[in-house]
Amino acid sequence: MSNALPRIVPAAALLACLAAGFTTTPTYAKPAKAKAAAAATAAAAVATSAAHAKRPAAEAVDPAALRAGLPATVVSALRRANVPLSAASFYVVKVGAPMARASWNAEQPMNPASTMKVVTTFAGLQLLGPDFRWQTSLYADAQPEVDGSVNGNIYLRGRGDPKLVPEEMAKLVSTARRAGASKINGDIVLDRSFFADGFDANGTIDGESTRAYNVNPDALLYSFKTLSFTISPDPASRSVAVSVTPALAQLRVDNRLALTNGRCGDWRTRATPAITPQPDGTVLAAFDGNYAADCGEHVVNLATLSHSDFISGGFVAEWQLAGGTFAHTPGVRSGPVPRNAVLLARHYGEPLGDIVRDINKFSNNVMARQLFLTIGAEIDRGGPASTARSSTVIHKWLQKQGLDLRSLVLDNGSGLSRDERISAYDMARLLQQALASNVGPALIDSLPILGVDGTLRNRLTRANAAGNAYLKTGTLQDVRALAGYVDALNGERYVVVAYINHPNASAAQEAHDALMQWVYRGAP
Repeated sequence: MSNALPRIVPAAALLACLAAGFTTTPTYAKPAKAKAAAAATAAAAVATSAAHAKRPAAEAVDPAALRAGLPATVVSALRRANVPLSAASFYVVKVGAPMARASWNAEQPMNPASTMKVVTTFAGLQLLGPDFRWQTSLYADAQPEVDGSVNGNIYLRGRGDPKLVPEEMAKLVSTARRAGASKINGDIVLDRSFFADGFDANGTIDGESTRAYNVNPDALLYSFKTLSFTISPDPASRSVAVSVTPALAQLRVDNRLALTNGRCGDWRTRATPAITPQPDGTVLAAFDGNYAADCGEHVVNLATLSHSDFISGGFVAEWQLAGGTFAHTPGVRSGPVPRNAVLLARHYGEPLGDIVRDINKFSNNVMARQLFLTIGAEIDRGGPASTARSSTVIHKWLQKQGLDLRSLVLDNGSGLSRDERISAYDMARLLQQALASNVGPALIDSLPILGVDGTLRNRLTRANAAGNAYLKTGTLQDVRALAGYVDALNGERYVVVAYINHPNASAAQEAHDALMQWVYRGAP
């Protein structure tokens, strides 16, 4: 058995490697044959598109869609995907214009998938401010003694920081060490009371409880409650290395992978560990079997442990890494910080202006849910954070701005929901309001840029529209969505919202791509 040292991964890199896991339809690297097939399919699609482009517009577009301003390329793409027009909604308007350039089913409430994050992040920026920072605090029953001993228990209190990652935990620990604490003689008590209980009991949208995108919120969320295992073949040493982040004190890695030659095959089965609690309180991540050198390096993300396991294990690991010790193996339990407890350290997380970039660029569901709950708890301090409190606060905020969005149904604020709804028209109104607000630049800066970064980094990379569209994407089973801004070739800016709710939505990306390119050309 080996306990591999964790590879140090900065938070930005960790977010990037987890990005596929945060979306609701994760994608994985395709084997060579699949890539070739995909390339052939893409080529066929291009040829088909060219053939359709040569047809008269009257053949490609039904009269109602033509009157609504929809371009023939979009309607034709929907037809090829077998998505009826009744299952799609669009709203395109030039900023400042009194009339929409294209409007179809625009007032029909639709499932917006992750474009709902635009509502949550705009609300957060305005209600809390771009400089808002979450607090995580460490308390003790008594001040450190002269020799650094802390007699009694220590208490970790969280207020919902969405990005409490190892680098941030190390700062909290460092502050406590500078305050004179070096040896803890009691247990670890977790104060998670800032959020209401019961989020873990809500289940998941698809039953995939170990996927990173399904992690539930918690007042002491640590490192997205996701273990990232990196499997790296080394032909020179004829071995396979395994590293893991974050470091958890109780986690042990048993790496028995053997390097082989030949084709890769099903790498994921071999690279996914069996994770089991042990009688001594440790958790074992066991890898076994053969791993082909042809597979190359892969990352496997698993959300298998509890929030308590994550935050306590992460704290102990960082405490020991900083030279701190324990008088005995500490017990871990939940409970409130006593009134007479002594503050050892307080850490302020990254500013909200930076957090919303991570939420929107990488479509991070749990971070969006953390923000959504924080909005309610910070603005309406009537008790622990809950989805109902946050929904009420956001609706009141919208009404004060004259945005009575009657189609808006909020559930968890991330779009990872079958219940959330908003119409394309109402989303466009919100986007117009955001653009004119004091936080407009921060919101636009947080959106993925077409062909450049985030969830749009691989879309239309060679098209002229690349680099000129700032759009939040959204995907669920049966849902495909876009919402944001497109800067046209003539210098005009457009608000663009497009929703598809249909079993064939996953096949209709071409329709949204065609829409973005049409708007870039000035919606002629």
